[in-house]
Amino acid sequence: MSTRPILTGALASLVLTTACARFDTPDNLEPVAEGDGYQAQYREPDVSREDAGLLNSERLNAQKCLPLGGSAGKGSSIAATVLRGERLSRNDLLDVRIAEDDTFNGSYVVSRDGMLKLPFLSPIRAQGRSTDEVEADIARALLADDFYQDAPRISVRAADFASVSVGVSGAVFEPHAVEIGGVRGDTVDSLRQVASGASTEGRNLSAALRAAGGVRPDADISAVEVQRAGKTYRLDMRGVFEGRNSVDIMLLTGDEVRVPSRQCFQDDLMRPSPISPPGISLYLSNLTQPAFNNAASAIGQTVRQVPYGSRYMQAVIDANCVGGPRSTSADRSAVLFSRNPMTGVSVVIERDIEDLLRRADRDDYDPYLLPGDAMACYDSTITNIAEIGRVLGTIAFIP
Repeated sequence: MSTRPILTGALASLVLTTACARFDTPDNLEPVAEGDGYQAQYREPDVSREDAGLLNSERLNAQKCLPLGGSAGKGSSIAATVLRGERLSRNDLLDVRIAEDDTFNGSYVVSRDGMLKLPFLSPIRAQGRSTDEVEADIARALLADDFYQDAPRISVRAADFASVSVGVSGAVFEPHAVEIGGVRGDTVDSLRQVASGASTEGRNLSAALRAAGGVRPDADISAVEVQRAGKTYRLDMRGVFEGRNSVDIMLLTGDEVRVPSRQCFQDDLMRPSPISPPGISLYLSNLTQPAFNNAASAIGQTVRQVPYGSRYMQAVIDANCVGGPRSTSADRSAVLFSRNPMTGVSVVIERDIEDLLRRADRDDYDPYLLPGDAMACYDSTITNIAEIGRVLGTIAFIP
């Protein structure tokens, strides 16, 4: 007597039972069900909708916020005098001219110790100073060393600004030392280099924040700290998001920038801006079946670039996880893999796509995407049953 039909029938029953069973909700180390994750939008949808209310996520997020500026108060929307205007840093190229005397005329580079070293004169401090201040010091040095009886006309101009290295820490996505303001050799504008009045925006505070991944949604941008020469200055940069001119200063090599955290998720910071992340690289997977090799798994691009401020549902659409024949494709689900940037704790958010699509309060459960997020899609019940049939058909032909 053959046991083959018995074995096949038992296996088929097991496969069908497993396929029809409801899988457990992914475990999360963060208490997302209670709305206590990084985003309130991480919490599970209220299927009953009896007391769900509409659009509560912004209020829930704000409940954990520390006051703007913390205990020290907000920063100033006007930079301190020592931070304003163009400031020289080491390796900057200067053009120095003294009227009716070619002795000191020429191009000079600010030395590693931040000094301007002219022939026959003591070094003059240039780091962190304006060209007007350097001109005044040169005049005093020439008079003190009896080169002139009356102060001559002096011109100091920045011919080329060097890149600067600054440290960026706190509520940014990629805290680390960044180098900003450099220009690649193939993009140098020779006409600008030989012209007077050179300037640069590449060494601004906003450029440093963006180079460090951009500010996080929990950042307190009302009190951004800049430490220079042992002193700490606090700047209010909220104008970036409020449509006003915001305070933005030129940084120097050796500066340290720290962005404090309000310890809460702020929806109004989830927008493109000069200090936001440049975009999001989202890792995607929407395969009907796991692939046997890398070439067969391609979905066009496994990494997509989406604008900062995009949400879960937009990524679902971008990954082709929604749409198609409603009778066979409607019952799909998607899983978002994210990480709390404040604590480093991972979180997994699963959503039924059609349910999320049709909810009037979708924004309450539609999380914003963060840099480094990944997403996977699962097929509908009809597709799953068809796949079971294929597997059973394969088993039936096994001798």
